[in-house]
Amino acid sequence: MKRKYFLPVFLFLQIVFLKIIAFFPEIIERYYSNGLYVYISKFNRTIFGFFSFSIGDIFYGLLILFCLYWFYKNWKTNWKQKLLSILSFISVLYFMFHLLWAYNYYRVPLFEKMNIKREYTDDELISFTEKLIAKTNSVQFQITNNKTAKVTNPYSQEQVFEKALTGYNHLAKQYPFFEYEIPSQKKSLFSLPLTYMGFGGYLNPFTGEAQVNDKLPMYGFPNVICHEMAHQIGFGSESECNFIGFLACVNNEDLYFQYSALSNALRYCMSNVGLKNKKEFEKLKKTINPGVIDNFKESDLFWKQYDTFIDKAFHAFYDQYLKSNQQEEGIDSYSKYVDLLINYYKIKDL
Repeated sequence: MKRKYFLPVFLFLQIVFLKIIAFFPEIIERYYSNGLYVYISKFNRTIFGFFSFSIGDIFYGLLILFCLYWFYKNWKTNWKQKLLSILSFISVLYFMFHLLWAYNYYRVPLFEKMNIKREYTDDELISFTEKLIAKTNSVQFQITNNKTAKVTNPYSQEQVFEKALTGYNHLAKQYPFFEYEIPSQKKSLFSLPLTYMGFGGYLNPFTGEAQVNDKLPMYGFPNVICHEMAHQIGFGSESECNFIGFLACVNNEDLYFQYSALSNALRYCMSNVGLKNKKEFEKLKKTINPGVIDNFKESDLFWKQYDTFIDKAFHAFYDQYLKSNQQEEGIDSYSKYVDLLINYYKIKDL
């Protein structure tokens, strides 16, 4: 085989390999997620966590500039040859993407590791949502001493990064596989573009940094960083990371962390109730403290001012990305963590 065909063929073989390995999650769980990835993630977080700014964002910025420059210089040249170059480049990135993190998409599902069922009835959804409303209202009132006042997080974003570790430390005492070591959390240099794209944060798979949109309303900031930290410890599923982030926040003694997770979960549960029973939705909504509702409005107003065709385009792209990586529901998989929440708390107090 000629050298110029090697990497394009290797790309094809990688895709075939992923289709096969998807049938063997136990192998990924044992040898990658609980084996090789443990060392890769600790190494990356040690190296890149040393810097206060995002190395991963700089890498992406340079990559975009390189690609633009390459297309500018080569757009008039022989595209048959250039196509091979493009496929070779993609092949290398694709390999590094999976080696450094993305094989975690193929590990044993969390509901199996924790023996959690996935199905629930409409009555169970409503019952859990009632409990969630009561808990959210309680924490909101403990913080504000006023049912009508929205929660305003007094911490800086750096303080939130530090405090997030406490919740994971408490959670790891119950479930050792949620242990988090060597922090590497960053405010994204691309926070404004992320906002227009409709994202609160992301994990950089090449550097292992948890990137958070620093323009987000602060009351929800703790929940977002705990979600991204779940990606760092080797969980690819968005619903699982929502669930793990929730547990890390509610296991934090800090009320602002608890409120961030509870209010986020409440929005998802209320959305699910609304899809199934509008009458029950309106009934439940009346029992939510006005201050909590005001926080929801704060988020809605924030995202509305950045609502353009850009976020819809990126959400469509991300939907397909998730579907191609073991998450059949696509972007709707974020809300699937309601399944885990309801069944987890059937045997535990909220």
